[in-house]
Amino acid sequence: MPSQHSNGSTRSGSPLSRRAFTTAVATGAATAAVGAPAAAAAGTASEEVAKERPFRAARGRHSRRPNILFILGDDLGWADLSSYGAPHIRTPNLDRLGRQGVRFTDAYSGSATCSPTRFSLYTGRYPGRTEGGLAEPIADRSVGLDPTHPTLASLLRGVGYSTALIGKWHCGYLPDHSPVKSGWDEFFGNFGGALEYYSKLGLDGEYDLYEGDATYKDLRYYTRVLTERASEFVLRGHDKPWLLNLNFTTPHWPWIADGDTEASAEIVRRIKAGDGRALWHADGGSVRKYTEMVEDLDRSVGEVLKALKRSGQEEDTLVVFASDNGGERFSYNWPLSGNKSSLQEGGIRVPSVLRWPARVDGHQVSDLPVFSPDWTATLLELGGARPDPAHPLDGVSLAGYLLRDEAPKERDLFWRVRGERALRRGDWKYYRGRNGADQLFNLADDQREQADRAAAEPKRLAELRASWERTNSGLLPYPAVS
Repeated sequence: MPSQHSNGSTRSGSPLSRRAFTTAVATGAATAAVGAPAAAAAGTASEEVAKERPFRAARGRHSRRPNILFILGDDLGWADLSSYGAPHIRTPNLDRLGRQGVRFTDAYSGSATCSPTRFSLYTGRYPGRTEGGLAEPIADRSVGLDPTHPTLASLLRGVGYSTALIGKWHCGYLPDHSPVKSGWDEFFGNFGGALEYYSKLGLDGEYDLYEGDATYKDLRYYTRVLTERASEFVLRGHDKPWLLNLNFTTPHWPWIADGDTEASAEIVRRIKAGDGRALWHADGGSVRKYTEMVEDLDRSVGEVLKALKRSGQEEDTLVVFASDNGGERFSYNWPLSGNKSSLQEGGIRVPSVLRWPARVDGHQVSDLPVFSPDWTATLLELGGARPDPAHPLDGVSLAGYLLRDEAPKERDLFWRVRGERALRRGDWKYYRGRNGADQLFNLADDQREQADRAAAEPKRLAELRASWERTNSGLLPYPAVS
């Protein structure tokens, strides 16, 4: 029987790093193109960006092992926060979170779609290391994250953390795959890639809200339900450090904001009539509706952070906010090219902020290139957990950079999706799109990836292509498409 719920890199002395300055200029330029009310909001965000200083570790401070609150937005684009340049979206809570810690300008997801990025975050490895990570994204109920594979949660639980995942899992379905089979003590959320926000009907038309492995009946707006459950979790009387993965579905389609009950009812009608693409909501949505959903996500994060403060744990809780991939069709990605599913910057560069009051100073900006598996390696080190030697990490811990002012070693960031490939080394990015042409871009000068330097830099192109090939040779091949 379902349960019943009673009725939320630089460290130089210059005032701004090169890309932080570019972001501030882009924000100002975007502001000039909109009306007065939106311009005023964006102008305030631009002023806050201008106050940021290049990242520098606060050495010599100590604290206990942190609680970890890792929050994921779903299909949230790189510039969808006002602090990242959106002229028409107001995100005061996420902007404040960034001001209280570090805002990363060059942070990336582990892949260009939902489930492979989640594989990379949970395992700290490229999605192509595991069979389930080859799905882009998972739709087949027979594949998922192998319960025997070590995860961020299982490794932290092994050193004394309590672990919970609230929200979207999207790494496999019951009976074989579940967060509680992969290291999380608790799970409350949905298994699939999308659901209708009120009815909780998923892509297959089945009800998809669970507590543990049992269905849980709650027909309120999903973002409200997740926010409430996450707030309850952080307000508990915890007797040991904890990890909470809070995975919102907002602002993923369908384009339904809180209160849109008529739109919800129409999509439910279509689902029940057998329309297998009803949730994609291809005939719905708008920039205005998308803005409502992002601003609701911001309010929801704010509620959880208020609960964290009330709990007395704010100082010793490390909070990371990021997105699982780039934005969809209503997202504001300027000046990046591409969207979700693409390995252009707009498909993989994501807003990312980190706050840890006990150890990391606020009002900082970092242009260090990082991606999802780096967060896994970082959180394991800070939590005192060692990776499993049989499953070596592809991410690099940022703990030395964040806490000891250690200059990170230059390394490559690697991505692969069907039909596309990309690799970033320093400011340079190697990219091959679906047309099969190798391209080379200098992201310091050309975030928009329009000035192809392949002909001018053949040696560099060859080096980066060879590096991509070496990494790719160690990954599982994609299965043949039938």
